[in-house]
Amino acid sequence: MSSLFLVVVVMAMALLLNFAISSDFDQLFLPNWAPDHFSTEADQIKLTLDTISGCGFQSKKKYLFGKVSMQVKLVEGDSAGTVTALYMASEGANHDEVDFEFLGNVSGEPYLVQTNVYVNGTGNREQRHTLWFDPTTAFHTYSFLWTRHSIIFLVDEVPIRVFANKEENGGPYPRNQAMGIHGSVWNADDWATQGGRVKTNWSHSPFVSTFTGFAIDACEFIPGECGKIGEFWWDKPKMSGLNKHKSHQLRWVLRRHLVYDYCLDIKRFNEDMPRECIL
Repeated sequence: MSSLFLVVVVMAMALLLNFAISSDFDQLFLPNWAPDHFSTEADQIKLTLDTISGCGFQSKKKYLFGKVSMQVKLVEGDSAGTVTALYMASEGANHDEVDFEFLGNVSGEPYLVQTNVYVNGTGNREQRHTLWFDPTTAFHTYSFLWTRHSIIFLVDEVPIRVFANKEENGGPYPRNQAMGIHGSVWNADDWATQGGRVKTNWSHSPFVSTFTGFAIDACEFIPGECGKIGEFWWDKPKMSGLNKHKSHQLRWVLRRHLVYDYCLDIKRFNEDMPRECIL
């Protein structure tokens, strides 16, 4: 069977099942903030932060469940105060959102990866991790796998966090609002590095993060579609949880690289912990 035939078959299936598999930036995304701070080099998109502005992009369509991945190489050197973000979000005050936020640091200190989940406009569900590599020297793949069962945050296909659906027990979970896909770089020196104690050193600007490898294997949202259980690969029974190997990887990450978990921050919530933390 020829490779061309396989591509045609896969594309036809994508159209029938209403999911996206494209990896071309211009097909999937458009700049939505400071387009003059974007530059393109082959298949790489460079996002620049300087004293004038940061910048960002968004997907042309919205999605409900599936897997979204991008390869990112973060700001090199002294990146304190800067944030590079990859996230999915719906619109409005009661929006849903899932985040990767890469918090810059002074030279020689590690990046922190902050993940967060918003449901109906409420976030405050942060976890923070270190990484087991330098994210500024090469591209690494960051992914969301969003199903009815859970949201899995992956780094190079290694799960670093699982936000489980606990709706049956009263826990919140994002499953009704289609979300767009976004990327950005911006200044957040009021909080991003050591709680805002270390500010952005603008003498090192411009700060550049580079994105490539855009992959969306998700259901393009059309009202009445995307909600048919069992229609997509992420609905299959084997996707209801991590397999043994992935579970082992997650335990390794939590043991070696987790530095903050909101579910363990009793002081922050005055012992009134979010419901999903106690279920």
